[in-house]
Amino acid sequence: MGMEDDFLLEDEDDEKTIEFIKNYLPQDMKEAFSDDDLYYILDLIVDYYTTSGCLDAQPDDEGYINIDQDEIVNYIVKESAKDGMGPFDPDAIFFVVQGEMEYGNQLGQVE
Repeated sequence: MGMEDDFLLEDEDDEKTIEFIKNYLPQDMKEAFSDDDLYYILDLIVDYYTTSGCLDAQPDDEGYINIDQDEIVNYIVKESAKDGMGPFDPDAIFFVVQGEMEYGNQLGQVE
């Protein structure tokens, strides 16, 4: 599979993740984010995972890696302010982070 195919699969997965998150959000938050906002936030979540070292942590006795959702929310709020995006409500961002994790759980990526 070529690099272009990898990008197409990644884009398709991002689309599915965004659709899942939009359905996961409580009704009163569904209008809080545009699709572009959600793609941006998803990119920040991935950036957090890759730069924080949390994915390199050793799993506990049950095989779980503890990922602090509050830290992810704080990272997103801080980075989005720096990038001139938002402002985003941390409580709403928390639901986006939970939705992204739940999507991963359903795919079997995260235990």
